[in-house]
Amino acid sequence: MFDAITWIAVAFAAGVVAKRYGLPPLVGYLVAGFMLNGLGAEEGPVIAALSELGVTLLLFTIGLKLKLKSLAAPQVWGVAALHMVGMVAVLVPVLLAVGKLGLPHLAGMEYGPALVLAFALTFSSTVFAVKVLEEKGEMGSLYGTIAIGILIMQDLAAVVFLVFSAGKVPSLWAVLLFALVFARPVLSWLLERAGHGELLLLFGLTLGLGGAEVFKLVDVKGDLGALLLGILVASHPKSGELAEALLGLKDLFLVGFFLSIGLTVAPSLDMAPVVILLLLVLPLKGFLFEQLMLAFRLRARTALLGALTLFNYSEFGLIVAAIAAKNGWLSPDWLAIIAITLALSFVVASPLNSQSHVIYELFSPRLRRQERKRRIAAELEIDPGDANAMIVGMGRIGGGAYDFLVQERGLRPVGVDADPDSVAKQNAMGRNVVQGSATDADFWHRLHLDDGHIKLVLLAMPKASENVFAAEHLLKEGFDGTIGAIAKFPDDEAALRAAGVHQVFNLYAEAGAGLAQHVCSESPLALDELEASGAEPQR
Repeated sequence: MFDAITWIAVAFAAGVVAKRYGLPPLVGYLVAGFMLNGLGAEEGPVIAALSELGVTLLLFTIGLKLKLKSLAAPQVWGVAALHMVGMVAVLVPVLLAVGKLGLPHLAGMEYGPALVLAFALTFSSTVFAVKVLEEKGEMGSLYGTIAIGILIMQDLAAVVFLVFSAGKVPSLWAVLLFALVFARPVLSWLLERAGHGELLLLFGLTLGLGGAEVFKLVDVKGDLGALLLGILVASHPKSGELAEALLGLKDLFLVGFFLSIGLTVAPSLDMAPVVILLLLVLPLKGFLFEQLMLAFRLRARTALLGALTLFNYSEFGLIVAAIAAKNGWLSPDWLAIIAITLALSFVVASPLNSQSHVIYELFSPRLRRQERKRRIAAELEIDPGDANAMIVGMGRIGGGAYDFLVQERGLRPVGVDADPDSVAKQNAMGRNVVQGSATDADFWHRLHLDDGHIKLVLLAMPKASENVFAAEHLLKEGFDGTIGAIAKFPDDEAALRAAGVHQVFNLYAEAGAGLAQHVCSESPLALDELEASGAEPQR
């Protein structure tokens, strides 16, 4: 146990260093594993158990996030499927041809191992994509939602592989697993009553890990059970909260998986040519993503930013390689090769994604010439109609501002939100809301503000960087009305004013004053009692 705790501490230190240089912590975990291996450390039962738990919880949380409606769009499932087929069709002949040249670790490679290896390399990293989108504040953007949808489709393909890789014939009792569908109302009832604290976390652990064990009892891969149990409750309103509650534990357990890779195999110099070859494939991977998105009638900006988000190799590909090595389909050395390539792909992709908007602006004239004339509905021109005010970000704050402008000021506002589900709900409530990402530079080009109807814009997005971006592009489009925005911290206020915002509302400062004002106005007796006590009330 002491050794395992020491290894985890080393992984933590390496993860901190990786994060310091803008890389996902998992890069540090892999490096820590290789370092410990070089010092003679071994995996041990604790790290092995953490590794298995991490993969199981990863699949369970994928099931929780699986909204079938979001995967039904052709630009999601079509791009994911065609990209996977295309990459396998290119990589298998390349691997076989290079193998005939006698390159170490590829020499004598046969069709079966080449197919498995090519399949593992088609995946892109969910961890990396989520990190990039969250840091840029573009999780709700169109390209962000499409990229996440493609990643989920890839994850499902990996799960199918994991199920069939078990090599077991399911027991006759496996047919009883279909009865789990009828347990959905009970599971939803339990989830509703689990609250928001430790009971919710325990419910998630019981459901995910317990589902995996039930499937193992009838000789079905346990990972499939975790995924399907997650899907059963994915439509519940609290599924997102449950996924968030499990996030920390899942990431902690996955540390064990990445450590175990490094502790199991050691890198060597003769792996370098193969790693370089696989890194040279990355531009092809990104280019194919971009061209497929353009073919599915997305704008050049959406296609480029989506392709850059997926411009890497995946931890799921590493899981596929680990299963293949366990079954004897690949040499264990391939775990080290893919792990090193995975880490280096993050190093290459990180600066590209941090400068993605600059890259697009630099090449936008050439990229726009590749666009198809027809566009999907989410990419069409946006007409705000006769609206005379606009609220960008229709969360609770934006929704409240919308109602205030209608009821107290008699204005005709239009709301803007990147989440299509939120837009549908808002419109069903009678609000005038259009879909669009304010962090998309082309959104402001597609939005008709040149008729002069709109005189007031309120920026109510949660991140200051998003509001700054929107304010800057409003001014670039020639907007000459009043711009207001929300902020949380004093330095955010300064950044917003520098971007051209006229009025900044500090949520924390104003919320305290608003609370006191509301209580005092609703309870005048409180002031009378205060005065009677001899204190001087501040009116």
